[in-house]
Amino acid sequence: MTTTADDLISLVKGFNPKTNAKLLRCAYEYGERMHEGQTRHSGEPYFTHPVAVAAILAQQQLDDATIITALLHDTIEDTPASYSEVEAKFGTEVAELVDGVTKLTNLQLTSTETKQAENFRKLFMAMSKDLRVILVKLADRLHNMRTIKAMRFEKQAQKARETMDIFAPLAGRMGMQWMREELEDLAFRVLNPDARASIIRRFITLQRETGDVIQRITNDMRKELGKAGIEAEVFGRAKKPYSIWRKMEEKEQSFSRLSDIYGFRIIVGSEEDCYRTLGAIHQRWRAVPGRFKDYISQPKSNGYRSIHTTVSGRDGKRVEVQIRTRQMHDVAESGVAAHWSYRDGVRSENPFAVDPVKWISTLTEQFDAEEDHESFLEAVKLEMYTDKVFCFTPKGEVIKLPRGATPIDFAYAIHTRIGSACVGAKVDGLRVPLWTRLKNGQSVEIITAEGQTPQATWLDIATTGKAKTAVRRSLRELDRERFIKLGHELARSAFEHVGKRATDKVLQTVARNMRLKDTDTLMEKLGSAELTGREVVEAVYPDLRGREGDAIDRKRAVIGLEPGQSFDRAACCEPLPGERIVGITFRGKGVTLHAIDCDKLSAYEDQPERWLDLRWHDGSHPTVYDATLDLTIGNDRGVLGRICTLIGEADANIADLTFIERKPDFFRLLMRIEFRDASHLHRLMMTLEADSDVAQISRHRDRGTTQSRPDPAKVTP
Repeated sequence: MTTTADDLISLVKGFNPKTNAKLLRCAYEYGERMHEGQTRHSGEPYFTHPVAVAAILAQQQLDDATIITALLHDTIEDTPASYSEVEAKFGTEVAELVDGVTKLTNLQLTSTETKQAENFRKLFMAMSKDLRVILVKLADRLHNMRTIKAMRFEKQAQKARETMDIFAPLAGRMGMQWMREELEDLAFRVLNPDARASIIRRFITLQRETGDVIQRITNDMRKELGKAGIEAEVFGRAKKPYSIWRKMEEKEQSFSRLSDIYGFRIIVGSEEDCYRTLGAIHQRWRAVPGRFKDYISQPKSNGYRSIHTTVSGRDGKRVEVQIRTRQMHDVAESGVAAHWSYRDGVRSENPFAVDPVKWISTLTEQFDAEEDHESFLEAVKLEMYTDKVFCFTPKGEVIKLPRGATPIDFAYAIHTRIGSACVGAKVDGLRVPLWTRLKNGQSVEIITAEGQTPQATWLDIATTGKAKTAVRRSLRELDRERFIKLGHELARSAFEHVGKRATDKVLQTVARNMRLKDTDTLMEKLGSAELTGREVVEAVYPDLRGREGDAIDRKRAVIGLEPGQSFDRAACCEPLPGERIVGITFRGKGVTLHAIDCDKLSAYEDQPERWLDLRWHDGSHPTVYDATLDLTIGNDRGVLGRICTLIGEADANIADLTFIERKPDFFRLLMRIEFRDASHLHRLMMTLEADSDVAQISRHRDRGTTQSRPDPAKVTP
């Protein structure tokens, strides 16, 4: 049955007698006219959908602008209507809301993580402008899920996944728990209909065996509250199928072993009565340890207030009980939307309704600093999908954190400076490891030290988006400083190798020639091995390219190849001139050179026709053949710089550098260095081994790979 304009106006007047009925009717008629001739998948007139969305929002007792937006939310996108026309007829406020909903609709949400992260970012941007945009979008999604059966199955599954991944948790984060539960259950019906049907059948069987448990427990609670002189409304219900399914999955229990499948809500007249009710319930039924939460004294960030407890009811069945006042209940039902709600004919001045501007700013501020999609999505999900714990500073201030948070999260929640300088923590006066999971009510003291910097391991310890973001940012800055410092050493060594100096002016010229922002960026890229020393030198001294005296041409480096055969060196053994080699032929790829003792040659033992007897050309080769050294060096000021200098003085070039381990007293690193031949390699290793700060040195060969390593150019003899 279609809701008429009169029906909708009557519904709105029920909670807002001062509504602009004329404007509501005008919006209804305008939307109906714009959508004329359009139909839904079910064959119904399309306008039945905007009307249903408006009715959902009216049931939430929202303001006229939001309800009118619902009636018009598809007009700019799907009809001849324009922004300017909507603005002229219904005002700028409505036009901007409709435009905001249109932009959200056009996001084309997908399940891929990169797209999902970008959509969350855009979602928050739209929300930050006016939260009512997302209220309309949530109501739009709710009605679409209620009528999803008319779509083809593939489309149903896509919409259901979007709903489960994005819209349902978003509704929950906004405090609209009823909407979250219904969206989850509607999506569950599509994604796992057999599991849902099974749970419903078990509920029916349980009711047949035990009778109406909910009514009996409700009557018992009313009786106990009556004895205590407390006026209260008591409501009971079985939990939604998806909620039951999630508990079964999390606890790895069958339906028959789940105990807390019933929930009861007690609404009283005052905050004092909430605590009196708690006492009466606990006096009559045994409380379940660890299942008590006081969200009245410690409200959630979306304004939610209530007392939660779980007790053992009839026949040992556990039941969940929520105790709150009527005003708290309004916020619990509407969440952030309570800011725009009406009650008793006037705009609600609910003291518990959170300011939507402040709420969205706290939700988005920590995500703005995330640069990559994966980190952003991780931060969003951490904030949207988790419950909270409440801990105290030594001064008694309350810090809200997600369940599973650690002292690292606590430190960053106080201040980024405190988090970055954290070296330890005390919980309830006792020193604990930084990976300790905090619990409700604990007192946490953060121990700091001057000069401390965030550690990479903290990314595995932290759980909040804010902490992870701050640690990543700090590590990036520290890496940048380290890479810049290392880049200067590599640049000095590379220029000295060709008899030049790496002056500021020379480096500025290189940066300009390479179209880089500044010399720091150049040094960072050189230090992180994105650029090689040779590339930097050749950017300003191109005439030095290939100058190696009378060195053997790379095209003549190997003897024994057929005319036209190209070669490259195997990455597993990195053979150098002067070492015994063998060639393995590959159809269409030329020949790969292996050292004669390479383990990987055993893979070709049964293919002798592919083996070539090769040898390096005698004489002086250019410094272009790379090999990797595994070094352990002291972690002292200037050590790495001195190592780089020794390499440069030996006429070798550093092509790449990777840190394997960083300890307080030593570094372990892999250095890929360009040599002339094997003798050149051995001379440098002897030089480095003689240095007092080199604890260990060996040639590193990647035994796990057989891929070839191309030289600066694939060469043809």
